[in-house]
Amino acid sequence: MTVQPARLERGGRETASGMDVPPFKPSLVKAVFRDVTPLHVSRSAAWAAASVTRTVLTEIIDGARRAAAEEARKKLVPGDLLSAIDRNVEVEVGTKWYDHSPTFRGLTGVLYDAEGAIVPSHERRGPRRPSAVAGAHRFEAGVRKLLRNRGARAVPALVRDLDGIASVFLTDLARDAAMVVREGGIKRFGSVHLVTPGEPAPPPLLKDPLLSLSTRKGDSRTIGGDDVLAATTIRLSGDLRQRALTEAREAAGRPGTRGVPAVLYTSPGA
Repeated sequence: MTVQPARLERGGRETASGMDVPPFKPSLVKAVFRDVTPLHVSRSAAWAAASVTRTVLTEIIDGARRAAAEEARKKLVPGDLLSAIDRNVEVEVGTKWYDHSPTFRGLTGVLYDAEGAIVPSHERRGPRRPSAVAGAHRFEAGVRKLLRNRGARAVPALVRDLDGIASVFLTDLARDAAMVVREGGIKRFGSVHLVTPGEPAPPPLLKDPLLSLSTRKGDSRTIGGDDVLAATTIRLSGDLRQRALTEAREAAGRPGTRGVPAVLYTSPGA
């Protein structure tokens, strides 16, 4: 029998295998996916993507809370966000948002045009069209709920930044998932194994369980839960990636997802 993701019930909240339901609703996730791809998005894919986004935002918020605690503050400010990202490169996600936020001004580098003139940040944003940045406000309710769940309070500027990061990250995740469907897997990204000097090398690729996501199976018109897991391996790294994959499998709540390995993939040159 298919296991369905936990639902909110009247008078209380349910959990999926002990975890709270992601604050970003599947309907919002599907709307973001529709902005970037005409592919159908399955229910399990929406739940998995919502879970991954929650995991990323939770890590960022927790890092900001630690930074605030060091200064004996209870309310989070943009500087705490900068500290969280500076201390943990794994949470440096949603970078397209950085050019739009005063919080990151001066940290994104200087861009020059063909004639050597500096391009102002507002001109880097491209044409006015529906985008992750334009739709960032859709994430405010989920971000505020996540802050409450973590026992954190934040100034409006920080809420705005978390909105933008969540929106851009989920949009990038949607693009990666669509690419996985188009290319039939993530073969081109290869696998990464961490090896300590003196220890034996990892097993040959043909025996590597990572192959379970390297070649895609299924409907070529639908983004499934496994496609979101594969996209997560592309978009995230390190311990954050492992945790996001584990929690996404739980959130998707489908038979067989527990068997999907916590893969370590990276794009060439990463």
